[in-house]
Amino acid sequence: MSSKPLPPPAWVAAVQALSRAFGVFAAGLILLSVGVICQMVFVRAVLGQSSIWQTEFVTFSLVAATFIGAPYILLTRGHVAVDVLPLMLATPARRRMYLLGHAIALVFCGFFLYAAVPWWYDTWLSGQTTSSIWRARVWIPYLSVPVGLALLCLQLLAEMVMVATRRTDPYGLSPEAKL
Repeated sequence: MSSKPLPPPAWVAAVQALSRAFGVFAAGLILLSVGVICQMVFVRAVLGQSSIWQTEFVTFSLVAATFIGAPYILLTRGHVAVDVLPLMLATPARRRMYLLGHAIALVFCGFFLYAAVPWWYDTWLSGQTTSSIWRARVWIPYLSVPVGLALLCLQLLAEMVMVATRRTDPYGLSPEAKL
């Protein structure tokens, strides 16, 4: 007789839903970037005109998609992983290694977030713009860095809570999975 896994706490479910929504938004930014690149090629090659805003828009959009989409990648385990060592360990050791690795990632992302907030805030206060003719306000794309990192920290914490409370298996590997 198998027991049903416990549902996640409400705050974990909220973080997961937010990570999914940001993942959809990040995918939309990537698709929009592809469209803008196609438009830029058409404007330059067919119409013979210069492009003004397209290169900066695509650059900012892809960077934003990277940071805003990172929590979704963590949630879905979409990142590149090598499971050789976890498969060699018993479940308790696997759990400890998972929690240690996520704690290190949380500290790193926390330091990065701590540095990113004042960096973004300074650009917002100063009204800094790009040096191109488009003169885009840089605080708008720069906001994706602290927002994405904050949600990534929350997603890391949620993953740790789910594994520590034995609601999910570390690395998504069942206890029977062995090398």
